Amino acid sequence: MSWFGAKEGKQGGAAYRSVSARSVSYSSSPLLASKTPPWRSRLLVALVGLGFMGLLGRAVYVQVIGNDFFQRQGEARYAHTMELPASRGRIVDRKGQVLAASVAVPSIWAIPKEMDASDEQRRELAKILGLSRQELDKRLDPNSRFVWLRRQADDDTAARIKALKLKGVFQDREYKRKYPEGEAAAHVVGFTNIEERGQEGIELAFQKELQGRDGSRQVVRDRLGRVVEDMGDSVPAVNGRDIGLSVDSKVQFFAYQRIRDAVAEHRAKAGSVVVLDVLTGEVLALANFPSYNPGDRQNLSGAQLRNRALTDIFEPGSTMKPFIAALALESGRVKSDTIINVAPRSIQISGWSPTDVHPYGDLSVAQVIQKSSNIGTTKLAMQMQPREMHDMFTAIGLGQRPQLNFPGAVTGKLRPYKSWRPIEQATMSYGYGLSASLFQLARAYTVFARDGEVIPATLMRQPEGQISHGIKVFSPHVAQDVRQMLQMAAGPGGTAPQAMVAGYSVGGKSGTAHKQEGKGYTNKYRSWFVGLAPISKPRIVVAVMVDEPSTGVYYGGAVAGPVFSQVVAQSLRLLNVPPDLDVKTQIIAKNIPAVEESF
Repeated sequence: MSWFGAKEGKQGGAAYRSVSARSVSYSSSPLLASKTPPWRSRLLVALVGLGFMGLLGRAVYVQVIGNDFFQRQGEARYAHTMELPASRGRIVDRKGQVLAASVAVPSIWAIPKEMDASDEQRRELAKILGLSRQELDKRLDPNSRFVWLRRQADDDTAARIKALKLKGVFQDREYKRKYPEGEAAAHVVGFTNIEERGQEGIELAFQKELQGRDGSRQVVRDRLGRVVEDMGDSVPAVNGRDIGLSVDSKVQFFAYQRIRDAVAEHRAKAGSVVVLDVLTGEVLALANFPSYNPGDRQNLSGAQLRNRALTDIFEPGSTMKPFIAALALESGRVKSDTIINVAPRSIQISGWSPTDVHPYGDLSVAQVIQKSSNIGTTKLAMQMQPREMHDMFTAIGLGQRPQLNFPGAVTGKLRPYKSWRPIEQATMSYGYGLSASLFQLARAYTVFARDGEVIPATLMRQPEGQISHGIKVFSPHVAQDVRQMLQMAAGPGGTAPQAMVAGYSVGGKSGTAHKQEGKGYTNKYRSWFVGLAPISKPRIVVAVMVDEPSTGVYYGGAVAGPVFSQVVAQSLRLLNVPPDLDVKTQIIAKNIPAVEESF
């Protein structure tokens, strides 16, 4: 077929198809003529509508209802809130000497997922941190997002780690508590944990005031954690308030040294000293041994942490006798020179026999205190009603928790007077059958220093020139009479001439008591001395306790008396109290042997 023939054939076929398509009747087709059911179109429209409603609901949820959540999630990819820690307030003594303060120190942390370090660098890092390689690898678990490597590190450690230039290892500054006075003031100041929350002492008692309030700063960080720019307004941190204590750091340090030395000298278990200013009620010193370093508390024992002056209670022994004499004087039953026959050395009360160490015969009331006679004190007490004694003990603070903003202070024990038996009334007169802390005894003796008024004690610095006022227990002339008795007890012919102080008149009462274990008494002792100085115009009360002296010397005058003497001398000098006695006369008197006290 020629080319012309083929072309004509193709054109003819196309014309045929065109005519055929135009000649088809769609309405006559059975398939095309069938009608579509209405529900199909409605379903399609409904599905499309539901789709749009879902999109609209999601949009409303994202933009309106859940906006905050999605905003946070978005910002979390680039925005961070940095905490601006508040600086914890300082603790200072009465003269502004720092007892506790916070300093900025480096803390090392890492993002294990981002960490890139060679084997040699990891070994060096472990060495700097004081860890084994296995311990470091365990800490740097790749699945962890954050890990502390060393909190509150020293500057040298931080510099050595920085020199390694490790990717994924970072440094921040945190605050660490420093305690310049160390062991000497530990039981007063206390300490904080690594988060700077108070755990003991003033740190715990004034946690809210010292802590302050942290601030915040919103920033944009890059993927390496570096701050790129600030976002919005920052909330500034509010630093904690400084706390000013009544404690004098020099008196505190000296008292701590003396009680530490006494414990070592007598191979004792422990010891405590309390120094009170009798004008203001301020605590000038509160020292205990054993102690601890608040800045390094590894391997501490409970014995080191105990603030024994406030937490340990004991039967106060002969230190109670001056109060019985004062009550007898106050009630008019006796005078200072009233004679009491204390012979023989014992007295029978309900089948029990209180005794004296030495037979004395006739003693005046003043000499009963000077010689520490159990018989004389018992005879004074048995003239009284139990309620009289109980009310007096309560008035001077026994059986009550000290009103002191300090953790751990105890109440002691004082049973209701209605349950006292005669023998119990007798033994309470010389300090058995009731218990108190050394702090309670120190405060009780302010009644003699303040002319019959027992004053509240405080650890807070008081305004200059302010004089504290308390509860009237005895009349002024009774308190003055008892002060003279206390001076006799701490002088020649008394139980504690070793308590005398060169240049100053002192008075006080020694105490020695068997320690009670369970329901019985042991051959272990507590020795103490509580007194005041100067007698002519009292300024301080000092109480000393030594627990379980074991060198064979255990009388309070011989064990605690010398500590009292040293602490009083140093304290009065620091307070600029002028001497009121001739020194030569005292040196001769101090060498006179002490009278052994009854206990």
